[in-house]
Amino acid sequence: MSERQKSLNELEGPVTEVPIDIPERTILVRCPHCRHAIDAEVLKQNLDVCPRCGKHMRIGARRRLALTADQGSFEEWDADMEAKDILSFPDYKEKLAAARQKSGGEKEAVICGRATIQGEPCALFIMNGDFMMGSMGAAVGEKICRCFERATEEGLPVVGFTVSGGARMQEGLTSLMQMAKVSNAVRRHSAAGLLYICVLTDPTSGGVTASFAMEADVTIAEPDALIAFAGPRVVEQTTHKKLPQGFQRSEFVLAHGFCDMVIERKEIPSTLGYLLWLHDKEAWGTREAPKCAAAFPEEARWPLPHHLEKPAAADASAYDLVKRVRNADRPSVPSIMDMTFEGFIELHGDHEFGDDAAIVAGIATLDGNPVTVIATDRGRGIKERVARNYGSPEPEGYRKSLRLMKEAEKFHRPVICLVDTSGAYPGMEAEERGQGAAIADNLVAMGALRTPEITVIMGEGGSGGALGLAVSDRVLMLSDAVYSVVSPEGCSTILFKTAKRAADAAEALGITAPFLKDLGIIDGIVDAEGFGTEEFAERFRKCLSDQVQELEGMTEDELVDARYEKYRAIGRRDS
Repeated sequence: MSERQKSLNELEGPVTEVPIDIPERTILVRCPHCRHAIDAEVLKQNLDVCPRCGKHMRIGARRRLALTADQGSFEEWDADMEAKDILSFPDYKEKLAAARQKSGGEKEAVICGRATIQGEPCALFIMNGDFMMGSMGAAVGEKICRCFERATEEGLPVVGFTVSGGARMQEGLTSLMQMAKVSNAVRRHSAAGLLYICVLTDPTSGGVTASFAMEADVTIAEPDALIAFAGPRVVEQTTHKKLPQGFQRSEFVLAHGFCDMVIERKEIPSTLGYLLWLHDKEAWGTREAPKCAAAFPEEARWPLPHHLEKPAAADASAYDLVKRVRNADRPSVPSIMDMTFEGFIELHGDHEFGDDAAIVAGIATLDGNPVTVIATDRGRGIKERVARNYGSPEPEGYRKSLRLMKEAEKFHRPVICLVDTSGAYPGMEAEERGQGAAIADNLVAMGALRTPEITVIMGEGGSGGALGLAVSDRVLMLSDAVYSVVSPEGCSTILFKTAKRAADAAEALGITAPFLKDLGIIDGIVDAEGFGTEEFAERFRKCLSDQVQELEGMTEDELVDARYEKYRAIGRRDS
């Protein structure tokens, strides 16, 4: 009997004719924030940022380097330096070996070297969270210290990326001493007039936060990064309180004045490039400024009112002008600033307590040259005006201004203050935080600042609140602006026992620009015609440029001496 043959299904063809579709292997990564599963390749293309919730995930130092520095520009320094077990600490050698394996063969928790970012040369250090959570031991401190020392010798700015759990306990007090060592290297680099930018990434904590992470001229943070001295678990254990959501995160740090800006990862290279360009004098006339969203936004940050104010009447009284400059239809100072300057990048915070929204300050260019710009902002709409105290600065506003003035002095950058305020904020909290002391500090510092200073009273110049930004080489006023020792209403109430005689008080106080120029209080008047238009902005730009050019022809000593004599002459009895 023959072997029974297998039957063939007529509906089936030969195996070779059946297409086999084997899907590519997909690796999924779960976002630690929203728990969404993401294709690893998609995540990589999105710079390790969750496409659903925007969570910036931790990345290694080499990956960070590839995303930041220009391709092929990095020259590594001290690549062979590695940690030593100086205390013979239990299991330390084994942990170092494991860390090297986990980090792909890195010898320590930081890489240092020279590179270019958007064409701008700099020294660069990048801490590595994959190596013992970026903890700072003696080798880490030594490498970063050498980075600053070499940058000082070569006249290079330093860009640093921090990620660290703090000091490395396995190296004892030697690790702690790296805070002091690196801080002194930062100080010497700064004394040489060189720029230091620090980018805080998740997490930056402990001894790194308490030293070089918070010592930069400009401090940037990635969104939602943990930035703290004592970690959240330590704080909760110590206080026995549950911490609020967002505590010690980048946005919390920004609101409390300890960093200048929070920037998404995709924007960091262009932002760094622009900041480096602003501090590279050789580049101003030869290389175009790198464009970044923080300085060159697609939409206006401070839009003009829908209806611009009408020209001032020829016979307008002093009190008419007061009411005019307080009108909600008057363009805000930052909107005029945006039209007058180019590439304004805002820097936040006093690096002591908070960030005052009544003061908008940062760096811009005027005719291609960088200047520090400080402006008061009354806000637009009731909600925003309340948030900005109607343009009345708090102590942290004056301290933020002072910080940026000192930074301008370090880099020999002119300071331009645009003032429109009824006065310093008279709140209880402002008094508790030293409102008077903050203004006094500004008066002393502005008097001695070794760089050109120009102040323009753009609307209302109210009392010491305005003077705190107006001890300048040149004080100008718009033709319809007012500048007074006290508000007309306040004067009327105090002297006439009623607020109804505010108009009489305004006339008696002598608050208009022509009167103050005759008195020698101000140095010039800017025609306010067309305020809020491109024509006004062009005239204003030329006026400021002329003033800056004249002042830059003076030496630092001449500036300070002339400024002293200028204010010494006001009210002098023998003059």
